[in-house]
Order: sequence, then structure tokens, then C-alpha cells
Amino acid sequence: MYKLKIISATVRPGRKGPVIANWIADIARRNEDFEVELLDLGEVKLPMMDEPNHPSLQKYQHQHTKDWSAKINSADAFIFVTGEYNFGYPAPLRNALEYLQKEWAYKASGIVSYGGISAGTRAANSLKGDLATLKIVPLADAVFIPFFAKLINEQNEFVPGEISLIAADNMLKELLRWTRALKTMRE
Repeated sequence: MYKLKIISATVRPGRKGPVIANWIADIARRNEDFEVELLDLGEVKLPMMDEPNHPSLQKYQHQHTKDWSAKINSADAFIFVTGEYNFGYPAPLRNALEYLQKEWAYKASGIVSYGGISAGTRAANSLKGDLATLKIVPLADAVFIPFFAKLINEQNEFVPGEISLIAADNMLKELLRWTRALKTMRE
């Protein structure tokens, strides 16, 4: 089994990111090839980067960094679930990415973005460029959810349309293919 870490990027009060992250995690868990762990940055609570050494050295001083490093290092693949704030992805995700360097490398990632009319596409495109600099392979296949708030029911569950389900299925198939291929690069 490949270890898939799903990272929910939003941290503000009243956020809906965890609802979307739980939905994609449930879908991913149906795939027998993935062992899924949901990492909610609102619960991880990494402070703004506070390590004295550059992440490439992996000389971490703080326990929160050591714990984050272990979680990310053990992963084989990622799905980033992000909203769009001011045409980009949330600062806590950027912070979480910058805490580490080598732990991210040669792993594939899918992106699930959500927002208003743009469905978070600007956030996803910005995120893809930053992921590539960390040697994470961002997939072309992604899930973009417009007007997401209208798709959350009274039980606080995301109720996707057919297009979102198809996109999620396609992304997970590609994620598995890339995860298999990149595992050999890491070995």
C-alpha cells in the first residue's frame, strides 16, 4: 500500500476545507492501493517558520517540525485541499511546505480546490508552481469545485455533482500511476 497524505490547507474559524478534505479522503479510502491519512493544518498548528537552520539541512530543533517531517517523509503521495484567498492558496499551506525540503521530493500530488466562480483554479495554479520547486510532481488531473458552499448540506457534508466525482476518480487513477513510478526514483 502507498501512503497518501491528504492535507487540508485552511485554518480560519468557520472554514469548510475539512468538509471537502473528508469527502476526498473517503473516496481515496475506497482504493485498496492507498493508506489514507488526513492532515488538517488547522489541527497541526505549525507556527510561522521558526527553525534556525535551512530545511535542506534537516537539523530540526523543534518537536513540531520533527513531527511534521516524519509525517511528510513517510508519505508516498499527497492531495492538497485548498480554498482560494486573494487569488492564491492560504498562507498556512505555504508555511507548511517551507518547513521541509527533502521530505517532499519525488512524490506525486493531486489538488482539490474550491471557491466561488473560479473554483479555486488560481490557487491551484499558484500551488502547482510552488510544488514543482520542491520536486513534488503536481498532476494535471485535479478537482475544481465552484460555488462549493451550495454543495454542503445541513449535516455539514459535501454533496458533489457528477463532474466532481468523475474528476476525483480520474485524479486518483493518475495519482496511483505517478506514485508507482516515483517510488522507484526515491529508492
